[in-house]
Amino acid sequence: MLAAAMQTLTRPDVPPPSGTDPLAALNDAQREAASHLGGPLLVIAGAGSGKTLTLAARVAHLVLNGADPQRLLLLTFSRRAAQELQRRCAALLHQALGLKPTQAAPVLPWAGTFHSVGARLLREQALAIGLSEQFTVLDRGDAEDLMALVRQQRGLAATAKRFPMKGTCLSIYSRCVNSQSAVGPVVQQVFPWCQDWVDELQALFADYEAAKQDQQVLDYDDLLLWWHTMMQEPAIAGPLSERFQHVLVDEYQDTNRLQAGILRALKPGGGGVTVVGDDAQAIYGFRAAEVRNILDFPGQYSPAARIVTLDRNYRSTQPLLDAANAVIALAPERFAKTLWTDRASAEKPRLVTVEDEPTQARWVCEQVLARREQGLTLMRQAVLFRSSHHSAALELELARRRIPFVKYGGLKFLEAAHVKDVLAVLRWAENPRNRLAGLRVALLVPGIGPAHARRPLDTLAAAADPGAAMATWQPPAAATVEWQALATLWLALRRGEPGWPGELQAIADWYAPQLERLHEHAAARQTDIDQLVQLARGQRSRERFLTELALDPPEASSDNAGDPSLDEDYLILSTIHAAKGQEWQAVTLLNVVDGCVPGDLGVGTTAELEEERRLLYVAMTRARQHLDLIVPQRFYVTQQHRHGDRHMYGARSRFLPPELLPLFTHATPRADGSEPTRPTTQVMDLREKLRSRWG
Repeated sequence: MLAAAMQTLTRPDVPPPSGTDPLAALNDAQREAASHLGGPLLVIAGAGSGKTLTLAARVAHLVLNGADPQRLLLLTFSRRAAQELQRRCAALLHQALGLKPTQAAPVLPWAGTFHSVGARLLREQALAIGLSEQFTVLDRGDAEDLMALVRQQRGLAATAKRFPMKGTCLSIYSRCVNSQSAVGPVVQQVFPWCQDWVDELQALFADYEAAKQDQQVLDYDDLLLWWHTMMQEPAIAGPLSERFQHVLVDEYQDTNRLQAGILRALKPGGGGVTVVGDDAQAIYGFRAAEVRNILDFPGQYSPAARIVTLDRNYRSTQPLLDAANAVIALAPERFAKTLWTDRASAEKPRLVTVEDEPTQARWVCEQVLARREQGLTLMRQAVLFRSSHHSAALELELARRRIPFVKYGGLKFLEAAHVKDVLAVLRWAENPRNRLAGLRVALLVPGIGPAHARRPLDTLAAAADPGAAMATWQPPAAATVEWQALATLWLALRRGEPGWPGELQAIADWYAPQLERLHEHAAARQTDIDQLVQLARGQRSRERFLTELALDPPEASSDNAGDPSLDEDYLILSTIHAAKGQEWQAVTLLNVVDGCVPGDLGVGTTAELEEERRLLYVAMTRARQHLDLIVPQRFYVTQQHRHGDRHMYGARSRFLPPELLPLFTHATPRADGSEPTRPTTQVMDLREKLRSRWG
């Protein structure tokens, strides 16, 4: 039945099979966007307007009208978003085709992040563009380590003046790549303290690029850079453009210049292009995201481009939307829209003025507990902030009151030393020229120090047959037994003898005694290794596993897990950036003052200031029912100061000018965090007594 249905779909003269219409549940604007056929389409999707459903319905509509699922390219910004989009598309197609529960809906093989799709295409075209088919992808930590190695080789670690550290060097390099800018302008605009080192940085990046090519590795940014460069070659760009009938991009406001350039190269005329996004939620400029991509989209494809605006909000109450609309309406350049909803409410958002940060922390705790008593669980409440350190006082107060919380951030899974050790073995087996991985593995062997560790790497790099070189290399006498065990494992991995995913289990078995020897709390860390083995079972090959792990790593590791939480409920603490795409019944935003929102480093240019305005808008539109913006009047500064601690006064954020204040209710809690109550006794008038002091 499925085969017959798909044959029918490829014939435009035959109506689609009977079933549920994928557009039936959409509102008018969503239906207009989903049913568009023809030229380039820009969907301006306001916060909470159902953009994922609309995009999924559009995919289903295209397939039902003859589009080949194999020729649909869906580009998202996270694997989770791609999976959710695929799930919704499958559900809509399943219903529309009238399939039985046991029958699978058509799959969308080309749905993924820009980076994951880029990795697949580069792997396909590797021989044609001078890449090794066995290239491996460096994660952020490994890329920093390689940058450090090149930095040291160039003698930049021994300069008389301070030279940028490896992380800063990689950040500058990444910014140059993603913004398609030269080193000089990037340093001047974003890293001004590095302006004395522009020439040295340029030479460092050239050597870094050469080192990656010598070792047959790509870093995260290379996946876009090589894809973009590849698309400048007509012999490759032409077939790829023809291969994909439709290209749909989610969160287009977060694309950088490389990604926008890739889209234009894939579809120069704009036919079959759909981009979905919201310029009012463009908040990733620090990652080189370019809001002009979405603002300029209509002009790039004029006059063929069509714009559809989704302005009905399904998340927030109207008073919350009124305030958020007013904040973003003050932006000088934007796609005009006014979010509306049928969720009426008499409760306005609150603007809360407090004495200082400790009072702010106490008040938040009081409100969180009060709402919990009213039936709103902690997990349905969130406290947001501009920067991670803004929640320090609140975290102390939450701990004192024994209110459990989870804060987004911390050590990433792939940054844990024991995880990096295991993956280094796998990466070295996959790519014998990966010098960084090989050095890390060699140093795991007892009896081999830094000097000896480089020798087998030099041998393998010079050998036509790395396997033979590995089998015959002689280690120091003290390391003979341990090295032989590693060499045996490495050769077996090269031959694929354990089979996938058994290869990772073989590495875990070899690494177990090293884990005991090198790390404390080995049992807790072993759970991370076990998790790696489990993750491996979800990928079809070693190469795919390493690539996907570098592109979308797990978040947590035992290095920072601490004691497991025994609480069934916990409060959410999050930066605004990490909260994008999320929603809660109640949202509290800390430190809505100049210097925090906007941040003191975010007001250098008009573009930076406008991104800070959009950041406040994103925070406000995370709330469904309750929204509190807190304005501390005093901040204590405990940095070194000859007169001891000092304080600074805070002014309400410039994004909340006086004309917006009627959209809020106002509260001024007491120093203990509780709401003030009206006095019950007669108020004493002391004015006459004070005047009488002077005669």
